[in-house]
Amino acid sequence: MATHTHSWVFFAGLFLLSAPFVSSQVFVVGEKTATSEIATSFTPTSLPLPTDKLGERGRRELIRNLEAEQGFAHLALPVGVITLKANGDLSPAGDKYRQMIYQKGEAAGPGDRVMVTALSIKGDQLVIDLNGGPYAKHRFLSHIQFNDNPVAATTGERPMGSRITLVFPGGIPDVSAPEVKALLAPVIDFGVKSGAQAYADTLPPRLRDAVAAHEVLVGMNQRMVIASLGAPERKVREESGDANGAVYEEWIYGHVPQTVKFIRFKGDRVSVVEIAELGKPLQIHDKNELEDAEVPANTRVIAMGDKAPGKDGGDSAAPTPPTLRLPGEAAPANAQGKVQYPTDKDASRQANRQPIPAVPGSPADPQSQAPPPSVQTTQPVRPQDIGRQAPSLGTQP
Repeated sequence: MATHTHSWVFFAGLFLLSAPFVSSQVFVVGEKTATSEIATSFTPTSLPLPTDKLGERGRRELIRNLEAEQGFAHLALPVGVITLKANGDLSPAGDKYRQMIYQKGEAAGPGDRVMVTALSIKGDQLVIDLNGGPYAKHRFLSHIQFNDNPVAATTGERPMGSRITLVFPGGIPDVSAPEVKALLAPVIDFGVKSGAQAYADTLPPRLRDAVAAHEVLVGMNQRMVIASLGAPERKVREESGDANGAVYEEWIYGHVPQTVKFIRFKGDRVSVVEIAELGKPLQIHDKNELEDAEVPANTRVIAMGDKAPGKDGGDSAAPTPPTLRLPGEAAPANAQGKVQYPTDKDASRQANRQPIPAVPGSPADPQSQAPPPSVQTTQPVRPQDIGRQAPSLGTQP
C-alpha cells in the first residue's frame, strides 16, 4: 500500500512540473516573421532602346546627369548588390530577396529618399551606388604601419548603402539619363515632385540650376538648402564666441567615407559652406555668391478694405460707411445722420460767465492753500529750576 502511495505522489509531482511547459508558448522571431511584410512585387518595363552604342560623350553625360540625383525607393533596398536587366526581371527575387534583406540589412525602406552617390560603366553594366554603396572605400594606406601605428586610421563604420547593377544584354546602347531613370522606375521613382522641388521651380535660373545640381551657394536661405539637399541628418547649435553672443546653426549632410557637407547659417542665410571629400583638401566657401536681386524677399501684402485711395494717390477724406441700400439709392428724409452738438450763439452770455466757486475746505479752495498759523512752543520746566530766578542782564549774581 505504501509503495502505491509513493508511486502516485511521484507521478503527480511529474505532472505538476510538466504543466507550465505544456501551457506556455514560445514566440521566436525568425526570418519568415521578420520579412513577412516586405513586398517583392515587380513589374518589368517595356522601354524602346536605341540601337547605337554608347560613346564617350554619352558616358560623360550619364555620369554628369545621374550622379547626386535623388529619388524615392519603391521597394525595400538591401545592403548589397541587386541586378536589374533592362526591360527584364530583378535578381534576386521573391524569397531570396527577403532573405538578402534579413541577412545583410535594409539600406532604405519603401518611400525613403535615396541618392545616387556613384556611377560607373563596366562593359554591358551600369553600376549605380545608392547612399554610399554597400562596400567601404578601400585605401591602400590602411595596410602601411610605422611602429605598429597605421598611416591611415580606419573609422570602422559599416556602409549602409545599396548597389543596383543595370545590365544591358548585348552592350549598353546610347541611352540618356531620363531613359535610365525610366528603366529604374520599378525600383526607384525619380519623377516624384515634392514641395521643395516645386518651390525650386519658382527660383531664378541660376538658383534653379544650383538646386537641380544639388549644390549650396553662400547666401541661400534654409528653404533653398532643403530643396537642394533635403532635410539635414544632423544639426548643431553653438555660440560664435563674439562680443554679441550670437548663436550659429550648422547642418551636416553625409557620413564618412561619403562626402560630408557642413552648411553654417547666420540667421536664415548660408554664411559658410565646407565640403570634406575623401582624399581631397577641405573646400571652404565663405564669400557671398548671390546678389540681392536673386534672393526673394519676404514680403507681406496688406489690403485695407475699409479705406480706398483718393484720385491723387492719397487716402480719401471720409470712407463710405457700410449700408444695406442699393447703389444709387437715396437715403430717406428721416434717416439718422451725424450727431448735432448744441452751439451757444449768444456771445454776451459767454463773456458774463463766472466760474463755479469751489467747495470750502476742498483742495480747490484758495483759502485752504494758506499756511497754518505759527504755534509757539514753551520749554518744559524741570523740578530743580522751581524757585530759582533767572539772572537779568547787566547784574552780578
